[in-house]
Amino acid sequence: MFLHVKEARYLHDYVIWLCFNDGAEGEIDLEAELDGEVFGPLHDKTKFCQFTVDPEIETIVWSNGADFAPEFLYENMHVLA
Repeated sequence: MFLHVKEARYLHDYVIWLCFNDGAEGEIDLEAELDGEVFGPLHDKTKFCQFTVDPEIETIVWSNGADFAPEFLYENMHVLA
């Protein structure tokens, strides 16, 4: 099964709530992942919270071209019971 982000919501700081196409949902803190030319600018929380779920690639994306693979998000999120 291919994993796809169906919904995502900004919670606080660098934490995002995610819901996947298999029904799994959870939270992920991406603060430690915001390094480099593409992700570094997202340390600005005003920019960080402006992500969307791209309907074509079905993951979270930012206007500067940054995105995370759905598999990475799935494997690293804290699953909500």
